Amino acid sequence: MPAPTIMRPAAPFSPMAPGARPRRWRRALLWGTLVALLLIAQSLLLSLTLSHEAARAQEASDLAAAEVTARAKQLIGRDLQGLQGLMWAEDDDWRGNAAAQLRQTRVLLRIELRDSERQVRRAVDSPYAPPLFSILAREQLQIETELACIAALRQGTPLFSRSYFVPGPGGDGMEVADLCLPRVRAGEPRSYVVATMGLRPLLEESVSQDQARRFEMSFVEGDGTRLARTGLTRGTGFYLSERLLDLPGLSLQLRVDNATGRPQLIPNLATALVLGLSMALFALVIILARDTRKRAQAEHALAESLAFRQAMENSLITGLRARDLDGNISYVNPAFCAMVGYPAEEVVNTGRPPHAPPYWPPEFTDEYWRRHHDREARWEAGLPPREGFETVFARSTGERFPVMIYEAPLLNAEGQQTGWMSAVLDLSAQRKVEELSRQQSDRLQATARLATVGEMASLLSHELNQPLAAIASYATASINLMVREADDPQTPAMVRQAVTRIAEQAERAGRVIKSVHDFVRRREAAREWVNVEQLLDAVLPLIRLQARKSGARIEMDLAAGLPRVRCDRTMVEQVLLNLTRNAIQAMDGPTPLADRALIIQVKRLQPRWLSFAVIDRGPGIPPEVARQLFTPFFTTRTEGMGLGLSLCRTVVEQHGGAMDFESRVAPASPTGTEFRFSLPCEDAPGSAQKSGADRFPVIGSGESSA
Repeated sequence: MPAPTIMRPAAPFSPMAPGARPRRWRRALLWGTLVALLLIAQSLLLSLTLSHEAARAQEASDLAAAEVTARAKQLIGRDLQGLQGLMWAEDDDWRGNAAAQLRQTRVLLRIELRDSERQVRRAVDSPYAPPLFSILAREQLQIETELACIAALRQGTPLFSRSYFVPGPGGDGMEVADLCLPRVRAGEPRSYVVATMGLRPLLEESVSQDQARRFEMSFVEGDGTRLARTGLTRGTGFYLSERLLDLPGLSLQLRVDNATGRPQLIPNLATALVLGLSMALFALVIILARDTRKRAQAEHALAESLAFRQAMENSLITGLRARDLDGNISYVNPAFCAMVGYPAEEVVNTGRPPHAPPYWPPEFTDEYWRRHHDREARWEAGLPPREGFETVFARSTGERFPVMIYEAPLLNAEGQQTGWMSAVLDLSAQRKVEELSRQQSDRLQATARLATVGEMASLLSHELNQPLAAIASYATASINLMVREADDPQTPAMVRQAVTRIAEQAERAGRVIKSVHDFVRRREAAREWVNVEQLLDAVLPLIRLQARKSGARIEMDLAAGLPRVRCDRTMVEQVLLNLTRNAIQAMDGPTPLADRALIIQVKRLQPRWLSFAVIDRGPGIPPEVARQLFTPFFTTRTEGMGLGLSLCRTVVEQHGGAMDFESRVAPASPTGTEFRFSLPCEDAPGSAQKSGADRFPVIGSGESSA
């Protein structure tokens, strides 16, 4: 190891150090100059920005005043043209024309037709506002109107009156002005048309929505009295613009008050950005000074993170393998090396054709190369790679073992794929556990079958005694016939008849023994297509033995044209035998002899499922027993093992079906229990694609316990 470096304290500062003080003053001077220039530039920029913003705000106010004034004149001119048309309308059509005119504008609130003495003959109010003279009569507010009509007659042109206030309901009111249009014929006034214009409606119609949001608009008199106002905001009184609205006989002063107040220190985003950048320059120096220290800290943290990741990878029991796009292995973790039995040096940089990795079995090398190229082709075609596939690896000892591989694309910092990352799981232990579990399940099922045969031993002995006794009797009779009556011509016929009976009884005994042998013997599970009649014929001899002993009768309810079922024949026969034996035992004792009926029912449940049902007329199953009925090793019989129904449900579920039961206990009548289970069968002819219910049939409702 290299010798440790000895850190000596730095020498104290000496005024004799060459260049130390000049460099410090020079650095301070440069920093001072930079700060001063930044402050001057920032102050000038801020002053220019504030001045520019103030000019823009004042210009916006002036422009809005000009636009509103022009718009108001346009509206008044449009309404004046319509009123001039009313001057020559016939008396019968005048009211309708006036109403049509008021519907076209919101500025005019009332139109009157007056005679030569200026008395109101007809009047129409605007449909957009309440009647104007509802508080005070029109006769009380027509001084200004009289003066305007006299001046209009004298000048021969339409004139506006001075504005006056009309009170409204609820303490409200409105400032209005009357426009008088005299109708003169041969120098004499014939009639007058008087239109009352609201100053506030005129102002509202002249202001756009954008202007209403940005400005406060109002008509004011010369002394500053406000006559009408509009706008969604209040003006600040800082940026004002006034413009004269000159109408015939009436002059209105429009005041525009900008909602923008005195310019702030940061009036807009641009100034804020400049200030922010200036402040960022000051912060940059501090950041650069701290960068070196943070870089050292980051490098230290990165080293610790790499060490932590390395320790975590070394502690994993899952093998990790990284490969590039060509298949070359670039990384393996210790768990992968321990799994295959090769060191990392022998595995890394292998896998590129034609050099196969050492853990590939030689007999599978060609297949693995094809799979590798297929994955590359799928990725280039834009298809997702195959994930979670099972394969076989070889250890360094030559042992083959199954593995599960999960692969995902390996991406670089730019998001481009550089290879594949694989997680490899050794399935050897899992396969051993599964095989042990299967063997134990087979032994358990064989034990259950043997227990079933043990319970039926007495029945078998009774059933076999009858044919054996008959065989003995016929054999003795044959010997006697041949010895005592040798000369009798009927003796050969009688002997043949006795021998025939002996053969029949021997065949009967053989069938009983064969049915028990086929049921008890162990064999490999095999799924095959079996007719329902074959399943029932295989177990009926054993079922009849139990039924004859208890005095029960067997009834078969088979639907016509039943399809074949796909099942493990021996296992399904065991299910049928267990269910029928339980049904017969349930009726033995409490059920009267005449009511002891065992019903075996088979029908189509769905196009792809058959339902098997075993029904008895026993006392039923109490609720407290029903909750534990399918629990392993639970039984209500002293000689039972408690495995029958649990194994039955397991066998049915292994075939993809379901098992359930329904029980009726006293005082319900009749009592009894029905066990149902389903098995897959051949599809119905001409059936369409089935829904999810065909894959998971519901065979009935009833109490059950998992």
